[in-house]
Amino acid sequence: MGDKTMTADEAVSRLHSGMTLGIGGWGSRRKPMALVRALLHSGVTDLTVVSCGGPDVGMLVAAGRVRKLVTPFVTLDSIPLEPHYRAARESGALELMEVDEAMFLWGLRAAANRLPFLPVRSGIGSDVMRVNPGLRTIASPYEDEEVFVAMPALRLDAALVHLNRADRRGNGQYLGPDPYFDDLFCEAADEAYVSCERIVDAAELTKEAAVQTLLVKRHTVTGVIEAPGGAHFTSCAPDYGRDEPFQKRYATTPWPEFAGRFLSGDEQRYRAALQDWREEEQR
Repeated sequence: MGDKTMTADEAVSRLHSGMTLGIGGWGSRRKPMALVRALLHSGVTDLTVVSCGGPDVGMLVAAGRVRKLVTPFVTLDSIPLEPHYRAARESGALELMEVDEAMFLWGLRAAANRLPFLPVRSGIGSDVMRVNPGLRTIASPYEDEEVFVAMPALRLDAALVHLNRADRRGNGQYLGPDPYFDDLFCEAADEAYVSCERIVDAAELTKEAAVQTLLVKRHTVTGVIEAPGGAHFTSCAPDYGRDEPFQKRYATTPWPEFAGRFLSGDEQRYRAALQDWREEEQR
C-alpha cells in the first residue's frame, strides 16, 4: 500500500523472456511507449503479447521479441495497418491469434475475474473460428441451449499501461475520451506497471469532479513510473495529440535505420534524437 514508484528500467528488469505481456492503449493512442522503449533495451524476448496493437506491437515484432501475438487488430490509426506487423505476418515471423474486439474484451474480463473462459456471441458463424481452431463453443445450460464461443481467459504475467495521472500508491486516472481496456489489463495480470504523465497527490485524484476518471486501482498495480511524454509518438489526450510527422517517419523508415537513430540509448537520448530530427525537418 506504500510508495510504488520506480523507473522504467526498474520495471522492465522485473520482466523475463517467455512471459505473456499485456500492453494497454488502443492502436496509436495512449500506448506505454517509454516502457516499450525500455523493454527494447533489455534482453527480454520470446514474448506472447496481448494488445489492441499499435507501434508497441510493431516495434517489438520488428526487433524480433515476439513469438505469439493475441490481438483484434494492429494499426497506427491514421495509417490503417502497422507496417512492421504487416511485414512479420507476410513473412510468417510470428504466431497469431486474431479475434473479434468483443472476444478480446471478454478474454480480459475472464482473466480479471479469474475465470477460465466467458461465453460470448461474437465469432459465431465467422472465420474467427476457422483461423483459431483451438477455440471451443459451449451450449447454454438453460432451456434455450444457445451456442456461444467459450472465449478463453487472457491471463497475463505482466501488463504495461500509460495513464495521464497516478499517485504513488498506484491509483491511475485517465483524462481523455476513452479508458480503453487499461483497467482490465491490470486486473488480468499478475503484475502491472503503470507509467503516467505526472505523479500527483492522492487528494488531487479524488476531487469530486475527477472521481469518475479514476480507472486503475492501486491493489492491481505493482509499480508506478512517472514518464512525461511517455506515450510519444502516440496520443495521450488531453496532454498531447499523436505526433503524425514522426509517426510517418517511423512507418516509412527501414527498422534498422529507425532503431539505430532513435532507440539506441535511454529515454533522454531518444528525446535528444527526436529534437535533432525536428530541427532537420525545419531547415
